[in-house]
Amino acid sequence: MDNQKWSLGFISLVFLFITSSSAEFLIQQVTEGRGIESNSSYSLEANLGVTRVMRDERPSSKIVTITSFSVIKGRGEPYESSVFEAAGYKWRLVLYVNGNQNDGGKDHISLYLRIEETDYLPSGWEVNVDLKLFVYNGKQFKYLTVTDGLVKRYTVTKREWGYAQLIPQSTFYNTNEGYIEQDTGSFGAEIFIVKPAQQQEKVTFISNPPDNIFTWKILHFSTLEDKFYYSDDFLVENRYWRLGFNPKGDGGGRPHALPLFLFAQGHKENAVETNTWGAVNLRLKNQRTSNHKQLYSAAWYPIRSGYGVGVNNIILFTELNDASKGYLVNDAIIFEAEMVKVSVTNIVSA
Repeated sequence: MDNQKWSLGFISLVFLFITSSSAEFLIQQVTEGRGIESNSSYSLEANLGVTRVMRDERPSSKIVTITSFSVIKGRGEPYESSVFEAAGYKWRLVLYVNGNQNDGGKDHISLYLRIEETDYLPSGWEVNVDLKLFVYNGKQFKYLTVTDGLVKRYTVTKREWGYAQLIPQSTFYNTNEGYIEQDTGSFGAEIFIVKPAQQQEKVTFISNPPDNIFTWKILHFSTLEDKFYYSDDFLVENRYWRLGFNPKGDGGGRPHALPLFLFAQGHKENAVETNTWGAVNLRLKNQRTSNHKQLYSAAWYPIRSGYGVGVNNIILFTELNDASKGYLVNDAIIFEAEMVKVSVTNIVSA
């Protein structure tokens, strides 16, 4: 037994070593000891909230390509792109090929997005942006996508956002990495405006709503055929419901027990059509005493009509047909549905 335990432990260690080695083999450094770049089709770096992902698709808002990078490699002042329009606003890319030293960009390429021509915006304006910045890798034919997942709030006092440490210079200027080829490099931006939702969908659960009890009396029970019978529809809050049963039994209860189901039907006019929570007490009423047969059922009813939830055996036929029990009287039975909780969905202001 000890030898078996030792063998299993050794195999586990070998598997772990192989797995770790394989993972390490797939990973290359993108940033100095922190970022990672995979030679596979997907790579991800998480570093203090910033993620770096390689993707095939080019940036949707702006691409800037600079040739003869060696001419400007050591310059400290930024290159400012032409003004471009994206998402209804005017912007400019600001690129520090030698890093923005005042923003912690030493030994890195720094890239920012600045909003421009804001005089037409109302007083106190703000523009919220989901921002992604890019560096093209010609070796992989992919774009290194840099984002931190935070919405950037552009205001009168904060017109520029970006990343001081977009990519290390040691990586970018290394021609083996593929970010600079034939002395040429490309950068880009993707801008999505984040506008607060003006409306929200609010789901409320109503306990014991008005008119929540529906009674259904079935006459001539002994003459009913072997099929499902349905009650009239009844409205509770925003949805119509109905009861249904087969007098000869259904499912696992057939042919020994009487089933009873609650079915969700259509929504009332102008109601928001969504799934509906329905919690119900299903009853076969005792017509002589208060000893009713009762089942509690609760479920999400889908948007479509005709979905039923209930029980295959609310009462055994032997008990139902016993005249002394009081459930079948004068060849009639009485079902009841008490809706104890239903959901109501409304569209309201956010």
